Amino acid sequence: MNPIMQAAAACLQQERRQNEALALTRLRNALLRLGVRAELRDNDSALMIPRPQVGLPVWVFVGYGGAFHSWQSAEKRHPINDVAGAAQVLADYAGR
Repeated sequence: MNPIMQAAAACLQQERRQNEALALTRLRNALLRLGVRAELRDNDSALMIPRPQVGLPVWVFVGYGGAFHSWQSAEKRHPINDVAGAAQVLADYAGR
């Protein structure tokens, strides 16, 4: 790959990461409005939702080409453009 192509690919990768971080930030804010604690982790590439009872936290990622929030090893997902709906589903899933 020539240097121009490498620079273009790096720019697209950076833009994708920024879009994913923004999507996770919006989801975190919606969860906080519902009273659910959530923390951005790993350079803003994942959202961690601690469970109120004993158990492992729920880790949320942006997946499927940036179209969905996904969790539980990508078995569960919700469209990224429905932030309020995703927050409610995750709040219920986490046991809130």
